[in-house]
Amino acid sequence: MESERTPARLTRLESLRRALDQGTTRQVSRLVNTMHPAEIASMLESLPPAQREVVWDLVDPEIEGDVLVELNEEVRADLIEEMAPEDLVTAAESLDLDDLADLLHDLPETVHQRVLRSMDSRDRERLNAVLAYEPDSAGGLMNTDTVSVRPDVTLETVLRYLRMRGDVPDNTDSLYVVNRHDRFLGTLDLATLLTSDPERTVGEVMDAEVPGIAPDTPAMQVASLFEDRDLLSAAVVDGNGRLLGRITVDDVVDVIRDEAEHSVMSMAGLDEEADMFAGVIPSARRRGVWLGVNLGTAFLAAWVVGLFEGTIRHIVALAVLMPIVASMGGVAATQTLTLIVRGLALGQVERANARWLLTKEIAVAVLNGLAWATVVAIVAFLWYRDWRIAGVIFAAMIVNLLAAALAGVIVPLALKRFGVDPAVAGGVVVTTVTDVVGFASLLGLGTLLLL
Repeated sequence: MESERTPARLTRLESLRRALDQGTTRQVSRLVNTMHPAEIASMLESLPPAQREVVWDLVDPEIEGDVLVELNEEVRADLIEEMAPEDLVTAAESLDLDDLADLLHDLPETVHQRVLRSMDSRDRERLNAVLAYEPDSAGGLMNTDTVSVRPDVTLETVLRYLRMRGDVPDNTDSLYVVNRHDRFLGTLDLATLLTSDPERTVGEVMDAEVPGIAPDTPAMQVASLFEDRDLLSAAVVDGNGRLLGRITVDDVVDVIRDEAEHSVMSMAGLDEEADMFAGVIPSARRRGVWLGVNLGTAFLAAWVVGLFEGTIRHIVALAVLMPIVASMGGVAATQTLTLIVRGLALGQVERANARWLLTKEIAVAVLNGLAWATVVAIVAFLWYRDWRIAGVIFAAMIVNLLAAALAGVIVPLALKRFGVDPAVAGGVVVTTVTDVVGFASLLGLGTLLLL
């Protein structure tokens, strides 16, 4: 049995829980306020509601806004509901414009208006530029705080300009080159600026091959561009080529993380923004919806089995073998579904290549079906000493694995076309297909060949 951990080996969460249990609020405050806002958010999401409220009250007001932005939507809404309007206004005013745009939708209308009134006209205009776009688009991700230069000035002039500014926006790795009409021409890498001859002009050393991103580009497509081109930042430009803002890699990492959480949670019919420590009633209500859907599909499969009740009564072996056929089909369908959902999320699966993928998955199903159906048929023959039973389960498994391949490709594509999230609904649909087809093929063939 392991000895109790020494304090030096305790995780931050364990240290925080121990300090909360001991009632040492000063230690809790010191521990919490030495963390990054994202770490504080993660810590708050890992605590039950009662302890969460205690810790939140100890968070430094200067970073409350940054912590709220990092929290998932459900936990954020609960904390906002408990905060005084004055505290919310103070928290919102400390945020960068792109982070404020993310938070503003969750604030009460009165606080929303107070925040807007507290901003100068220039910042309000920049904020409205971000709010004009969907949150999960390039325009919704962008920050309008950019540093732009003209192509005809020298690098020495640019260096003097930066020294006069005194600072640059966070995560700035390059400057944006624009003409006098603010049309995007290219980028000037900071490393190039520092290492090139200061007498050369910006136009001579800038990278004109870097394209801008349209503001209505979906967030996941933006993430793919950053991944494919190894970008740290990218310009957002409108249809006329005018520079609107920039997207930085920290925003893209958030997109990738959110999509990963969505894919994992949705496969179980859960919301990635749900609070893990939410109360019993709301948690049961959320999960009950998909349990109810699954129950309905289970009754459908049971109805199919009931159609062959006479066959099962006479040939008990089929009842014993039914779970094998259904299970193999369900696993095969889930494998294909997962690949297709992932491809849809990454933009790799479209109508243009869907036919090829369907053909490939059918071929895989045939190969696996022949291999594993042979194994199961041999076991069934050794078990029951009846070649007819072995032949029935052999054929049923091949039919069901083919059905699994078809469902695994067609179902998510069809759901996406009708505007339904395939990550949420796909699993229920494809397993229903394989259960129904598996039972129907096994029992139907048994009825025809064995009775």
